[in-house]
Amino acid sequence: MVQIIQGQNVTLAYLKENFALNRSENEQFFTEWFDNLPEITELEKKYLDRVKTNYLSLLENAPILEDAAKLVVLSPLLDLAGFYRHPFYIATEESIEISEDVILGNADKEEEEKEIIKGKIDVLVIQNKLWLLIIESKRSTFSLAKAIPQALTYMLAAPNPNEPVYSLVLNGEDFQFIKLSRNNNPMYALSDRYTLYRSENELYMVLNILKKLGQIIN
Repeated sequence: MVQIIQGQNVTLAYLKENFALNRSENEQFFTEWFDNLPEITELEKKYLDRVKTNYLSLLENAPILEDAAKLVVLSPLLDLAGFYRHPFYIATEESIEISEDVILGNADKEEEEKEIIKGKIDVLVIQNKLWLLIIESKRSTFSLAKAIPQALTYMLAAPNPNEPVYSLVLNGEDFQFIKLSRNNNPMYALSDRYTLYRSENELYMVLNILKKLGQIIN
């Protein structure tokens, strides 16, 4: 018996139970988001100031949909991080599928059921090593917290299980990075969450981290 589960409906509890995925409590597990970050230039800061102003200005008139968030915020970040140039490439709308055999029933009668998780991610950078998951800003109930299990599901499906995988979940105005290691017992950790609603432009930090990850996965 095969049961299809959509990626957006997966929870952290499900991933823990079926894939033994746990959150790391070790502060040294995910130092890439804060340790030895590359500098960004004053010109890049001015560009990011304009990106922030453009986004918030558009948001005053109407909710910003997923495609607009990609265009206004994500595209400039990927450009400044160098992900549009060799050796990087970008694949969009990548479908993923992972499966898990689950034993159902009691001691007298057991039945094996295969659960298949299917989903689609918005942007994939660098040979499945950095995933970017875009959420529609108009869906205020769909917070980054709800997107994290979906991102982890996609990351679990990435090839090369001996290498760590990274992702960035964002809705145009909020941003959070994830690291997943699948060696032995799979573990993940989260960065701080960044937002455009603080007086300081936190896109600076987002770009810093993207540049650092670009150095690591190159």
